[in-house]
Amino acid sequence: MAGDRSGRRWVTVVVFALALYVVIRAAGTPRGDSPPRTGASAPATRGPAPSASATPSSYDPADYATQVRARARQTGVSAQLVMAVLYNEAYKPHDPAFERAWQKYKPDAAFGIANMHRATFDEVRKGRDFAGRSWTELPDDRDLAIEAEAWYLHDLAAQLPAAWSAPYSRNDLLALGYNTGAGNMLAFAHGATPGSQARSYLDKLHTGWAKAGRAVGT
Repeated sequence: MAGDRSGRRWVTVVVFALALYVVIRAAGTPRGDSPPRTGASAPATRGPAPSASATPSSYDPADYATQVRARARQTGVSAQLVMAVLYNEAYKPHDPAFERAWQKYKPDAAFGIANMHRATFDEVRKGRDFAGRSWTELPDDRDLAIEAEAWYLHDLAAQLPAAWSAPYSRNDLLALGYNTGAGNMLAFAHGATPGSQARSYLDKLHTGWAKAGRAVGT
């Protein structure tokens, strides 16, 4: 739900998206694609995002460990989980121009390094310190993407029952919720079987769990 779950279509669109990416990088991002600004500068806590305009293959979630730890503390969720989700969502290039090129081809695509859809971002930002920010800013502000991810995980956690019968940990269920939505998360908690894509997402989370822990120093 939060991320773009069209992994099977990635092979068929990557050539087209790369072509658009090259054109946009060569000509400059069109004015209409420029994210709206809410002030003269971003909040001091965000700081410069490393490799924000690097080549598509250069993104490493571990570069954002400082932001992950800060946003995890702010929202009361596991920093290791926030980082593990970023690793799960790093399956596609996260260059701003590339994301916008892909979004032109797939209007329902997600934005930002946490792969968040517009509807999810608009719901999560309500009442938060980034309520005035726009979903279109996510590709350019990676700390904003991490903050929105952490708050979404926080909101999912608030919906979990006190106990559940399924053999999943709290972090497993939150990751499944991030991938498939709150309703499916609750269904899994009560014994529903995840589909192949959700199962693959959970397997990937487990595979990268230790790496995520090392990245945030746990």
